[in-house]
Amino acid sequence: MHQTVKIAIGSIVIGLLVLGLKSLAWWLTGSVALLSDALESTVNVATAIAALVAIRIAQRPADQGHPYGHHKAEFFSAVLEGVLIIVAALLILNEAWRAFQSPRAIEQAGLGLAINAAAGAVNAFWCLVLLRQGRRLRSPALVADGKHLATDVISSAGVLIGVGLATATGWLFLDPILAMLVGVNILWSGWKVMTASLSGLMDEAVPTATLRDIREIISGSGDGALEAHDLRTRHAGRVTFIDFHLVVPGETTVADAHDICDRIEASLKTRLPEAQITIHVEPEHKAKHSGVLVI
Repeated sequence: MHQTVKIAIGSIVIGLLVLGLKSLAWWLTGSVALLSDALESTVNVATAIAALVAIRIAQRPADQGHPYGHHKAEFFSAVLEGVLIIVAALLILNEAWRAFQSPRAIEQAGLGLAINAAAGAVNAFWCLVLLRQGRRLRSPALVADGKHLATDVISSAGVLIGVGLATATGWLFLDPILAMLVGVNILWSGWKVMTASLSGLMDEAVPTATLRDIREIISGSGDGALEAHDLRTRHAGRVTFIDFHLVVPGETTVADAHDICDRIEASLKTRLPEAQITIHVEPEHKAKHSGVLVI
């Protein structure tokens, strides 16, 4: 089983554990702010399941109907996660407004807050795991899940402080106000996750730093060629697609041109192991005297 799949399954288990703890905290206290925290955890479970399905699909090999593979499935998962986060935020805002109109007393605050704090600690630990491993494995679904958990951890901390103040002061209106703030924070988080994923679906180029590395590798390892132009990149999940035109001297044999391409591809794969590279070889008179000049 691939490590990405194992982490995605772990997210479901952690999500269910945290959901149970936060639901128990809400049931004990009756706090609408803690209810909002629990509602966000239901989204965590749903998105973890969506991420697992997307990762399994993304790992399928290329076939006749999908010659470039299924890597973009992870971007669809991240978009779905953004939509679900926004829906959860709207539900939280609705509950908060109703509670603001009719404030309710908070019961067993100490025990409820302690349970909620434990759930927050579990989320914080798993958030770090998702972000670190998601970036290492180049998995948009895991990174999106980790970023969402990060906002959950922050909002949970705010809820704990706010509910504690509401209990200590007797200002019951603080409870629904906190829930509203949580809802707004989650709404913003969902929007960021969704827009970041849409860039991947739109075949956005690799980051500037990565593109600079690609150009330097082509320049440094293309001995025997003259230039590379029309360089294009895009990314889909763990895979980076790179294609460009490579100009060689007119007297270069097919075998020698092939050797140059193999050398460039091998060098690029040391930097981007999952890269899929397409090189179009052209004779000297096709040079544009622009793009990447070979050293």
